[in-house]
Amino acid sequence: MGCGCSNLSACCWSLDQNGSIPEADNVENEDKGEEDDLPAFREYSIETLQMATSGFAMENIVSEHGEKAPNVVYKGKLENQRRIAVKRFNRSAWPDARQFLEEAKAVGQLRNHRLANLLGCCCEGDERLLVAEFMLNETLAKHLFHWEAQPMKWVMRLRVALHLAEALEYCTSKGRALYHDLNAYRIVFDDEGNPRLSCFGLMKNSRDGKSYSTNLAFTPPEYLRTGRVTPESVMYSFGTLLLDLLSGKHIPPSHALDLIRDRNIQMLTDSCLEGQFSNDDGTELVRLASRCLQYEPRERPNPKSLVTALIPLQRDTEVPSHELMGILHGTDAVPLSPLGEACLRMDLTAIHDVLEKLGYKDDEGAATELSFQMWTNQMQETLTSKKKGDVAFRHKDFRAALECYTQFIDVGTVVSPTVYARRSLSYLMSNMPQEALNDAVQAQVISPIWHIASYLQASALLALGKEDEAQAALREATELENKKNATS
Repeated sequence: MGCGCSNLSACCWSLDQNGSIPEADNVENEDKGEEDDLPAFREYSIETLQMATSGFAMENIVSEHGEKAPNVVYKGKLENQRRIAVKRFNRSAWPDARQFLEEAKAVGQLRNHRLANLLGCCCEGDERLLVAEFMLNETLAKHLFHWEAQPMKWVMRLRVALHLAEALEYCTSKGRALYHDLNAYRIVFDDEGNPRLSCFGLMKNSRDGKSYSTNLAFTPPEYLRTGRVTPESVMYSFGTLLLDLLSGKHIPPSHALDLIRDRNIQMLTDSCLEGQFSNDDGTELVRLASRCLQYEPRERPNPKSLVTALIPLQRDTEVPSHELMGILHGTDAVPLSPLGEACLRMDLTAIHDVLEKLGYKDDEGAATELSFQMWTNQMQETLTSKKKGDVAFRHKDFRAALECYTQFIDVGTVVSPTVYARRSLSYLMSNMPQEALNDAVQAQVISPIWHIASYLQASALLALGKEDEAQAALREATELENKKNATS
């Protein structure tokens, strides 16, 4: 879109998590607190990751192009309630298991609050998976190109740019200067609305050798000649991201440079940014993008100089990122349904009434169907134990309900999320919150988008004194319930 204003528009970058401007030399020191909170890199079993992602359910895919992508990214949740992003590579991507493991371990040593950090990997048989921190608030591409509520503000675009430059500076300082296919889908936003660089692009690419998945118009000139990624190539990609932030569109660098040379900046800038910045700030950002997009790699800046150039451009540093982004934040920001309110105040009687009224309606399509051969005497006894459990549950005889539902579950012929949910509440009523949490998680594994399972997890976590994890589960449950209501 053309812009009718005289201002130049631009990109976005960021501050530290308290909203203050960080000094370039302090990026690593600021990170110590969060680094201590993150677990050390480890190897995960495929069974653990299957459980975490509900069997790699389609409902948990979060990557662009969904299940059609060669390497699919899933959201998931570990037993300790840590939310994760799991990248599952194409089976032919990493034939050498040792090479994959060594590369993953190297990236997994990095720990910084400007990154969505790599927590682990899985390398069993032909499976190659990476496990990273899950960032709740989607990608820069979503907020910049496909926004719904509001376009990204100028000050937030500058904050994004600074955070990204600091991430690259940190990686370079740790000997990981190469980043493959840096683009708007590689930048993700955390719970606080702060932008982070995905760790997935720090992995050397597999034997297919494709370091750039985007259109060739956006790849560094030297990559087209040599097929190799260099630190200077990463700076070129940073320049294309500055153009994205400046324009709100994915403009080919050659076209953007023509507009800059012709001093036709108004055609380059996002009209949504009119009046949000000064000519000097806009000019500086365009100058920085032009430097990154120099044809000769040696003429491009390095990450440290990018940070130095971007710090003076920061504005409204006291305003939290989630406010600038218009992102709901904290428990007060999410209006709870009556069921959510009941979970928050631990009103187990109200939750019981909801489950009793719901019956087994939500088992449709989730519970395992019975084949003809299963109708044996043992099967009849199993169904009888379920019916006895339902009667006990209805009459709030939770000890009997636990016994009967356990008999039904232990046989394992039929898998029912509702039975797990009912047994979970029965455990809560019996002051056994850890067992209740285990069953609520199992219900979600069977039915990934069932809001009841998340609500029960919230109640169990509250009973265990895990307030932060409970609030995250409540938010997830509310979102799932809202989606269900919107489609029903």
